[in-house]
Amino acid sequence: MSQPINEDQIQIDTSSDNDSLLDAASIAGSNETVSSTVHDYCYENGRRYHAYRNGQYPMPNDKEEQDRLALMHKVFKGITGGELHRAPIHRDPHRLRRVLDVGTGTGVWAIELADTLPATEVVGTDLSPIQPQWAPPNCSFLIDDAESDWAFPPEEAFDYIHGRSLGGSISDWERFLQQAYQHVRPGGWVEIQEFETRIYSDDGTDQEAVLIHEFQRRLDEASRQFGKRMNIAGSVRGWMQSAGFCNVTDDTYKCPLGGWAKDPHFKDLGRLGKAAFFDAVEPYSLALFTRELGYTYEQSQQYMQDVRQELVNGSFHIYTLFHFVYGQRPWDGDGDNDDGAADHAENNVVVDDADADDDDDDK
Repeated sequence: MSQPINEDQIQIDTSSDNDSLLDAASIAGSNETVSSTVHDYCYENGRRYHAYRNGQYPMPNDKEEQDRLALMHKVFKGITGGELHRAPIHRDPHRLRRVLDVGTGTGVWAIELADTLPATEVVGTDLSPIQPQWAPPNCSFLIDDAESDWAFPPEEAFDYIHGRSLGGSISDWERFLQQAYQHVRPGGWVEIQEFETRIYSDDGTDQEAVLIHEFQRRLDEASRQFGKRMNIAGSVRGWMQSAGFCNVTDDTYKCPLGGWAKDPHFKDLGRLGKAAFFDAVEPYSLALFTRELGYTYEQSQQYMQDVRQELVNGSFHIYTLFHFVYGQRPWDGDGDNDDGAADHAENNVVVDDADADDDDDDK
């Protein structure tokens, strides 16, 4: 299992240069997709979007986006060594009767958890019905808006609630987490898995990625104007504590963007991470840039192409941070808030020297 970041540096691999756009494309193209069960959608700038609560979510839901979500699922699992969660729900699996996956997307996380825990009922909710028609008998999907009042009565509380990559889709995180608190049983866990839309490096080479930094600043600006900020990963821990959760922990991991690391785990993860970043540029920015920043379709496409070109051709040793934040609803009568979160020191990634492949964020 991967461990949260520590003081060790990730060594740079100096022996090879095999991190290319071809590698990224082949990785992205290898993922299986899931078919949509209904076809009531809206179209904008050549991409397909959900129709339910039209316009409230800036990400598409078409086949290309489903491919990207499949790749991101591999990245999240690669970071944790194959685990679907970091909350300690495995300590008492017999108590895990009901699980909710908010914003389930293609439903792959919910399906895999249901396969792992056949005695547990797993429910996935999303604005788009893009989940597969087949699913384990203990797994079901509902159309629901996570920002509205959740469609579950008190007697249908959950033992574990999971949400992943919700940045950019939630306008009021305090209310969202209060609803999660109300719908999880005392002693149950809520986990939010997010990544920062910001790049770092341990050797200063991120400063050479001028367009990528600028792109992420503009994305943050556009998502703020839209009313649903994307770069929220570093704030989730504080919001969970404010909502009343105890034992709140933020397991933070570095994910290289490129195969520049010496360690085989980080090298493989970095190749996936770079492909995921490459594929995310358009779906993350197209609607926001054209709706909020006044870009034409042609201007946005040219800008996105320039950003992707810098990512492919750059020799920077960059990474982003993934946050797995989980907290427990106190048992009835237990007012203690034992914050079990560890403060993770920065660790450096050691670079492969032969691999040539922002402003501070106010959280």
